[in-house]
Amino acid sequence: MPPELTDLASELSLTPHAALGIPIALVGAVFLSIGTQFQHAGVAHVDRNSADDATSGLSMKQIVALLGRPSWVIGTLLLGLAIVLQLTSIGLAPLIVVQPLGAIALVITAIVNARVSKVKLDRASIRAIATCVGGIALFVGVAAFFAESHPITETQLAVVLTILAVVLATFGTLFAIFRDRFKPIFYIIGAGVLFGFVATIAKVVIGRIQTLIEMEFHTGSIEWLTIGLVVGLAGAAALGSYFVQTAYSNGPPDLVIAGLTVIDPIVAITIGIVVLGEASGAPLWAMFAFLVAGAIAIWGVFQLSKHHPQTQN
Repeated sequence: MPPELTDLASELSLTPHAALGIPIALVGAVFLSIGTQFQHAGVAHVDRNSADDATSGLSMKQIVALLGRPSWVIGTLLLGLAIVLQLTSIGLAPLIVVQPLGAIALVITAIVNARVSKVKLDRASIRAIATCVGGIALFVGVAAFFAESHPITETQLAVVLTILAVVLATFGTLFAIFRDRFKPIFYIIGAGVLFGFVATIAKVVIGRIQTLIEMEFHTGSIEWLTIGLVVGLAGAAALGSYFVQTAYSNGPPDLVIAGLTVIDPIVAITIGIVVLGEASGAPLWAMFAFLVAGAIAIWGVFQLSKHHPQTQN
């Protein structure tokens, strides 16, 4: 290996064990993309054949009907596999490295959806997708040099649980009051934020279990916090999944996946940096790079929402 590459590799903070999380996350992104396409097809079919309007939220009748759609069931199974791979990856590597890699699903979904729907993406949409992926790629590139996993403390558990409770209460209240006025972007952002917490809590719980194993399962108040996080994870996953299904009835799958693969990791990464200290050793310029990369990726999501051909009708 050339000396320059040897010096660069020596600067990487990832161990070989942690680096294994990267290919696992990429495979998970492929299943996420394919599963999303199948789920979208199932929701679209149910929406077309239902007397209820799903734009302001799926009815219980529509949710039950989804269980009878083979495409939706297959998509759900594929998404379940994607989640297993995602949990495996964040158990191996720092959250701020592997979580953004799901952005590759945006590219795959955009290509597949264009062929399935026979709606060609225009230049503005392609530019928006490139902006999303470029911002995420910049983030991962910087994070790979400074990201570190640390044992999860009781204080960190309490902070994450408190923030999650506020987020769930906020989105639940907004949906209950303003659901008839919301545009697709609300459901996309809401799902992205909620699943960002799902990923973070999963990372926290995995880290806590690892710590407990090392401590030989000493008991105490921390375990109650862990149980609270698991309950919060279930609540965030349930509301986030509902938002995703509603978003399918309001927009194309690549727009939905943009929220899940851009907003989701940015939320998770922010918590990983601020609360979990996964970038505690990063210099000031790296923090600035994180902010710029996140802003670029989020701007791309809004541009895709504005210019995607299937949102223009």
